[in-house]
Parts: sequence; structure tokens; C-alpha cells
Amino acid sequence: MKIKKAVFPVAGLGTRFLPATKSSPKEMLPLIDKPLVQYVVEEAVASGIEQILFVTGRNKRSIEDHFDIAFELEAHLYDKGKDEELSNIRDIAEMVDIFYVRQRQALGLGHAILCARDFIGNEPFAVLLGDDIIDSETPCLKQLIETFENRHGSVLALEKVPMESISSYGCVAAEKLSISDFQITDMVEKPKQEEAPSDMAIIGRYILTPRIFKILEQLEPGKGGEIQLTDAILKLSKEENVYGCLFEGLRHDCGDKLGFLKATIDMALKREEFRTDLESYLKRRLTFDCLR
Repeated sequence: MKIKKAVFPVAGLGTRFLPATKSSPKEMLPLIDKPLVQYVVEEAVASGIEQILFVTGRNKRSIEDHFDIAFELEAHLYDKGKDEELSNIRDIAEMVDIFYVRQRQALGLGHAILCARDFIGNEPFAVLLGDDIIDSETPCLKQLIETFENRHGSVLALEKVPMESISSYGCVAAEKLSISDFQITDMVEKPKQEEAPSDMAIIGRYILTPRIFKILEQLEPGKGGEIQLTDAILKLSKEENVYGCLFEGLRHDCGDKLGFLKATIDMALKREEFRTDLESYLKRRLTFDCLR
């Protein structure tokens, strides 16, 4: 079955970026000239997604406004003859069909996914987290979809991370099936380094079968009193095969301040209008630091 729908859980408070996120969603923080969430929506569209559901919360109205038609702005750009800017703005509103549902209580990622049950129905679907920006030749989600089509089961995006960082992630034990594909045998949410089953962390991209909803509905709260998606996927793996895809690409954790800064530099260096001047600045800055 083709993966046509995607869920974007965006109800989080973004406390690591306070005070910037006091009145503006973390997902709308600008990475150069586009908000973070737009990069992820573009990845979903490039992977063949036709419909997106944002699971929102309070103070997230700007996400809806960003992906809506902006009549006044379009009229202004048209009057000024700014055709390129006008085209870019129209493309944002027209790239994909977008729907919204509100997560009324902050009960965890698993609960946010459960809020999408009516929208998804009885078909497999994608989940994308808006603060993981993945720069890759083949979109990360498309890589997962290819694994799903070959393996016919839920798929998690996996990335090898330093063991000293593994306690910040959900971690898997898995059997290798190919260069990039694994069958998941166990999962642990944010394990201590000495208790981690591997160095493979779960990253913010998933393909899930609709069976996950029944499990989430019956799941008891886990760490932090929240309904943990990792716990639900572990239960799912006992009922049907769950796979991991060690994706190709460079991931930027933009939910972290340093990760956000690294992403800004890396993405700017990829753009011709910034590359030369930015490289020169960075070289001068490093030379200055060495001379101090």
C-alpha cells in the first residue's frame, strides 16, 4: 500500500529555545530564510506524501498561517513586481493538502500520534518530527518508504551516534538484513550508556502501520508520565515485524541550540549566494581566535 499521509506532531512547548519560543513555535524558527518545519514538509512532499496532518497545541497558529494563502502579501508582491518572491509564497500554500487537529493535553509523542487516528484510518502512514533537518540526496523519508515497500512492515529511521550521547535517544537492538535495513528486536527509551543495546538511535522519521493506534489506546504512561511512542512500537514489534533503516544523509538536531547553529552554517555553505563570503568570514574568525 502506498504511503500517502504523514503526521507532524508540533504541539511541544520548545522550552530549550526560550525566550525565543515564548510566543513563537520552535518549528517556526528560521533556518536562513525558511522556518524549520518547511524543510521537513518539503522532504515529505519530495517523498510522495499527498496529505499532512499537523497535531498542534496552543500558540501554534503561525504554523497554520504560514501554510495558508496570504492574500495581502501576495497582492503587495504583485504590485511591486516581485515575481520570484510571489511564486515562492504561492508554492508554500499549494505544495500539499494540510489538515490540523489540536492535542489538548501534553501527554507525549505517543498521544500526539493517537490524535491522528481518525485522519489516518486503516492505512500505513509516516511520522516526521519538525526539529530533525536531514540533508540527503534521496529524501530520508523516501528511503524509509523504500524499506517499507521491500519489507512490508513499520520502519524507523536509525542513525549511529556516539555512545556518550545515546542516553538522549531511543535506542534499538537489531538484526542486520542488508547494508541499510535491520529488523528491530528490542528498544529502550533514553538508556544509560552502559545499558544501551547498540549505538543506533531512533531519529524523527517513522513509517507505522495502523495497528499502532490500538496499542497506543491501551498503553500505560511511561517515562515522565507520558504515552511514549517508543513503548508502543516495542509492543508492536511483538505482534508484527518492525524494521529500521540506517539512512544516508546528514542530520541536524535543530531542537538543540548547538545543532541549530551547525545547521545554519552547513545549509548556508550549500548556497552559492552565501558560500564564498561565509567561508572567508569563518577563516578570518578562526585566525583571529588563534592569535588571541
